[in-house]
Amino acid sequence: MTSNEIRQSFLDFFKSKNHAIVPSAPVIPHGDPTLYFTNAGMNQFKGIFLGSEKPNSLRVVDTQKCIRVSGKHNDLEEVGRDTFHHTFFEMLGNWSFGDYYKKEAIMWAWELLTEVWGFPKERLWASVYKNDDEAFDFWKNFTDINPAHILRFGEKDNFWEMGETGPCGPCSEIHFDLSLDGNLDASKVNSGSPYLIEIWNLVFIQNNRKENGELEELPAKHVDTGMGFERVCSVMNTIKNGYKTFPSNYDTDVFTPIINSISKITNLKYGVNEEIDVAHRVIADHIRALAFAIADGALPSNEGRGYVLRRILRRASRFGRNLKMHEPFLYKIVSTLSSTMGDAFPELRAQQSHIEKIILGEEEGFNKTLDRGLEIFESTLKNIGKKNMFSGIEAFKLYDTFGFPLDLTQLLCSEKGLSVDEKEFENQMNLQKQKARNATGDKFQFSSIAIEIPENIQSNLQTKFCGYGDSFEIESTVSFANESLISLDKTPLYAESGGQISDFGNILFEDEILIVIDSKKIQNGIVHFLKNKNEKIKSGAKVIAKVDVERRKSIMRNHTATHLLHSALRNILGTHVHQAGSLVSFNHLRFDFAHYNKVTDEQIIEIENYVNEKILDSTKLVHHLELPIEDAKKMGAIMFFGDKYGEKVNVVQFGNYSIEFCGGTHISNTNEIGYFKIKTEGSSASGIRRIEALTNSDALEFLSLRNLTYREQIEHAYKTLDELETIFQQVAKNSNGTSPLVKDNVMLLDVELRKLEEIPTAPINIENKILQNEFDLQDSRFLALENFNLMLQEKKKIFLKELSKYTLSSTSVFLDKFIEDAIVHNGIKIVAQKINSTDANELKSFGDLLRQKLGSGVGLLASIIDEKVSLVCVVTDDLIASKNLNAGKIILEVSKIISGGGGGKAHLATAGGKDVSKIDDAILKFRSLF
Repeated sequence: MTSNEIRQSFLDFFKSKNHAIVPSAPVIPHGDPTLYFTNAGMNQFKGIFLGSEKPNSLRVVDTQKCIRVSGKHNDLEEVGRDTFHHTFFEMLGNWSFGDYYKKEAIMWAWELLTEVWGFPKERLWASVYKNDDEAFDFWKNFTDINPAHILRFGEKDNFWEMGETGPCGPCSEIHFDLSLDGNLDASKVNSGSPYLIEIWNLVFIQNNRKENGELEELPAKHVDTGMGFERVCSVMNTIKNGYKTFPSNYDTDVFTPIINSISKITNLKYGVNEEIDVAHRVIADHIRALAFAIADGALPSNEGRGYVLRRILRRASRFGRNLKMHEPFLYKIVSTLSSTMGDAFPELRAQQSHIEKIILGEEEGFNKTLDRGLEIFESTLKNIGKKNMFSGIEAFKLYDTFGFPLDLTQLLCSEKGLSVDEKEFENQMNLQKQKARNATGDKFQFSSIAIEIPENIQSNLQTKFCGYGDSFEIESTVSFANESLISLDKTPLYAESGGQISDFGNILFEDEILIVIDSKKIQNGIVHFLKNKNEKIKSGAKVIAKVDVERRKSIMRNHTATHLLHSALRNILGTHVHQAGSLVSFNHLRFDFAHYNKVTDEQIIEIENYVNEKILDSTKLVHHLELPIEDAKKMGAIMFFGDKYGEKVNVVQFGNYSIEFCGGTHISNTNEIGYFKIKTEGSSASGIRRIEALTNSDALEFLSLRNLTYREQIEHAYKTLDELETIFQQVAKNSNGTSPLVKDNVMLLDVELRKLEEIPTAPINIENKILQNEFDLQDSRFLALENFNLMLQEKKKIFLKELSKYTLSSTSVFLDKFIEDAIVHNGIKIVAQKINSTDANELKSFGDLLRQKLGSGVGLLASIIDEKVSLVCVVTDDLIASKNLNAGKIILEVSKIISGGGGGKAHLATAGGKDVSKIDDAILKFRSLF
């Protein structure tokens, strides 16, 4: 059997046992922040085991893509040096969610191995947990395995746990004797012998591990099995060869096409000598991990999972040197992988061009420094003398200057019989991190709002969202309510999901009006957060739920524009473009996408033209609700590998140019968008670009063109120039001429503006032009002036940021005045004032300074930064001790006023919120707390 036939026969076998075949989850677990990569078959079913999700089918079977290269599952150093460790592998698995249990799992495993695949029964061994008599008896009485081949083991080998607490249970492993004579004894089971290996693990999830370490029985018992695909292919290959060859995963057709491709590219055959063979195996393994991860949306970078991928790629590139490869070559292997595994995993074929370009770009970047770094490494070796330790300082220089991960330097040293001074390396790394922190200050973070609902109630909440189309108001029944939260059996209010923000709205009950300022999905329910206190509404009450219609319509316009933008990007930049993140708000949209180059000005214009043409085409929305997922795939709907989908999905369709999986809300016709304008385009992360855009009146106001003449636009630019000149003078004064901006010359900008002023100034009503489809987006006059105004705004930001460096001392005067005007209540000095600040770090510095100057008291400083309210609260030490005051608790109370959240320590805390109209109310609230 070929590897593809083995995989398919596994799926078909369990399909015959009434299992639903489900697709592999992405190898990038976007919904699970605890993991860099999907590392086991159970990852996508974690919610079912924890009780937070209900399964669509009680029996499923799959092959799961996995990567193990970080944390406790780190096999990177073994990969290539032996014949069975991998960074990427497939895990075949069958699952029962409270349906069948041990008996069926054991019987079917035996049936597949011995009757379907023909494994010799006398070479099979089974291990069970030491006190699992049930599993032992099932093996003995319902299979014809040799009873002497059923062994008992303890927790280390035969008890599976998800973590320190949570679902767990005994397991039964199946082992196979690969020796020539097939007569190994029981001592070799679980001994690590390469000739008696585990091939399948049947996990019986029947317990819950409590925090005190005790085990309790679960009400529902599950089966979770895992079989290493590459390993079982190797076993079958060894059986086919009469057990005469050493078992090797790399000798199967999973890897041989890739290894043959490497041999062809490098002109060095596999099987010549061990050094060359190791390099072939490393590269063959690593290209699979890279290709699958990139296909599922990951990209090499300098942090997180991106850094892990970069390490893998650089390790493969380094082993390429052992094959005399000094030019990029890894990207050439992707086509072979795509052809051999593309049927089982079509994302490889769909993303092949994108994968190749990403890998090529990484290779080109690293190759520029690799050879030079190797020269430095060799020269450093000459100074080691008789010591067996490579300097940690030199290892850090290789990392910092040439991009050598520590493990790459360790690899080079191991080939020379040396070790690296890791402690010294870490010291250098920590010093660099501290310098970075000193340079940038602490990050400003908001804490999320706590959801005060008992877990047993959370798990029982069921809310149906009924807010599609024009359904802005419905009658509902209250499922749960307290002073600040309420959940309904059905609601038109959208809960933040898929990048779309939550709705605002009202809940009406008799003469009570509750104002909803946020909504969150909790398991199968939706919880609404209330601005005002709920005193009357209880569970079971009948209420009317209403959406803030105008705000929702703005969100719907922006969400629909996001789909049109995605279509434009794929048409103009290439089909490799896929969504990497989004934000759909009421006043703008943000779209992150995978692309390896800056989007040019010409392409920006082309993208805007494309979207505005679709708007003017007046395409009607076709919203496919609760569509079977297979039907959606047949339609050609774009699905995002970072999302999880059930058996039924929602699909949003506009004509034949935009068909996507989406659960958000949308307008009924593209013409309701009005107008689309890209505000900014830039880099969000390595290989990820970000576009921010506006629609309708927000877009027109951004252009400043509605009912304005060209002359009025010129006057607006002169006003901005005057502001720049004022800031420029302040920077020069406060910095005593030392700021680099002093060299900047506002007068040069004035000259450029005067050139624009010479262009004819005929008045144009742009709004009417757009509606009549007469406006040329490339109109040179308006495009030039628009770009100039954008440039001025960016200059203003730079000037303000530079000015903030020198304003702390001058702000000290204002703080003295605030303290002088402070009010005193209950013996507490209270300062609460608005202040101009350019960023949260600066505001925090002002807070520190205020605390120092207060002597004794409490303070609140508020500022509007990036169209949001930022707050900093301070409490002096004496009041923390004598009055038990806590800035973190105080800021939480105040932040509710501005629809936000925050937190911090007793002496200083920060918060932020989106309701800028309530900044004065927040200050009044603060003063009333003492």
